[in-house]
Amino acid sequence: MHDLLPSLHGQLNDVINGLSLFIPEIYLSALFVIVLLTDLFFGRNSGWLCRVVSIAGLVYVAFMDLSQAHFIAGDQAMLFFSNMLLLNRTTLILKVMIDVVAVVILLFYEWDNGLSSHNKKLSDLYSISIAAILGLHVMTMAANLLSIYLSVEMVSIASYLMVSYRTENKWSSEAGLKYVLFGAACSAIMLYGISLLYGLCGTLDLFGLSPGLMHANPLTAAFAIILAMVGIGFKLSFVPMHFWAPDIYQGAPTPISAFLSALPKIAAFGLLINFLSPFTDPTIKWNAFDFQLFLSIVAIVTMIAGNFAAALQSNVKRMLAYSSIGHTGFAMMALVNFSLQGQGISALKFYLLAYALAGTAAWMLAAYFADTAGAEDMNSYKGLGFKYPLAGVCFVIVLISLTGIPLTAGFNGKLLAFSAVYAVYRDNHNIWMLLLMIIGALTTVVSLFYYIKIPLNLFLRKTDRTTGFASPNRALIATVAIITILIVYLGFFPDFIFKYL
Repeated sequence: MHDLLPSLHGQLNDVINGLSLFIPEIYLSALFVIVLLTDLFFGRNSGWLCRVVSIAGLVYVAFMDLSQAHFIAGDQAMLFFSNMLLLNRTTLILKVMIDVVAVVILLFYEWDNGLSSHNKKLSDLYSISIAAILGLHVMTMAANLLSIYLSVEMVSIASYLMVSYRTENKWSSEAGLKYVLFGAACSAIMLYGISLLYGLCGTLDLFGLSPGLMHANPLTAAFAIILAMVGIGFKLSFVPMHFWAPDIYQGAPTPISAFLSALPKIAAFGLLINFLSPFTDPTIKWNAFDFQLFLSIVAIVTMIAGNFAAALQSNVKRMLAYSSIGHTGFAMMALVNFSLQGQGISALKFYLLAYALAGTAAWMLAAYFADTAGAEDMNSYKGLGFKYPLAGVCFVIVLISLTGIPLTAGFNGKLLAFSAVYAVYRDNHNIWMLLLMIIGALTTVVSLFYYIKIPLNLFLRKTDRTTGFASPNRALIATVAIITILIVYLGFFPDFIFKYL
């Protein structure tokens, strides 16, 4: 105890000084408690109030995120809480992105018939979601192996509860059980990798790993790094850590699938950037592990597996699940651009925004057609474009963006990712960069074949069905229409957002 006293004053000052950089997360913690108490005091009928409090709180947190911009200038990074967390331009933007998309998804909860009719109501789900968003914030800022593990586990535990929320539904319960089993296995592997890195380097600080690894056996160091990246891969669902995604996305309530397909991916890419930063520093001469080669191979295999598997699906939710795996591979293209770090990271952020908008809208429209017409397979979409023209047109535009066809945000996102890879290829003519561009182009063509099945059934195939239609949710389709307009606007004017990235 006496040995700690001399350093106690400095550690307390470090915590106090770091609080100003942690303000949005403090508000999120308070919001979690407020939503929990609202549910406790107002009982089963508190769903609407918890919804209002959660959404208003998240909007305020997003403004708190933006207010932190004065702490950073350019690419300046600020470490705090004894170098456990990191705040820079990228983490700030990703946090704002998470909060904005989360607001839309929390609105979506009430509009999904399966969730809104649940016996437990939605009060608990809002508090669990806020806890998950807090974990996502910490994930984007994690700069220590311990904070990485704790944030990933925090998000994972909340996600397990969200997936299995509909306990009366066997598919939701089965999805939750599978998710827990896969997550526990990945967590154990990641923890083993972290323990190896600590044993080799004697520190948990990400920016202190490189000096220790220089004196370690290269094969052992590479093995430890790969094991530690398993947890990140689980959240990103890149190959071979993708097996859980299709079953969980199909079995979970559709709003939860939308949540998992967008928000953890954004945070996990932020975490991956932080994890890679110490190893991609040009001043460090440790090259026992070729991260560029590793990420290139993973991106290629993930794009191929995700897109070709999606082409074989008939269930819309399962197709979107495999599609999200393919998009993970495409987004990873931007991360191989180590020589022009700023260009690659900016391309990644724009791509994540474009995917989050189009992906969320696609899940909302899948729920819309399932609730109004009982359409869950692509064949059951026949003729629905004429009955629900606004929803049908929005779905076509959203899928065009996910494919990467011009005049949409998705096209600009893919163009920026290709440009980032080409910048590296132009400098060193690396064969893997060329393969990345070829496979990226090929899988984009493949994605067109499975995405086009929905517009084909919506507008080009007829059905004799005249009954069994429910009243459409006007609030949901209005929100989707706004997102669709934004997707088109960012297709024409990408600099509206890109200049801030």
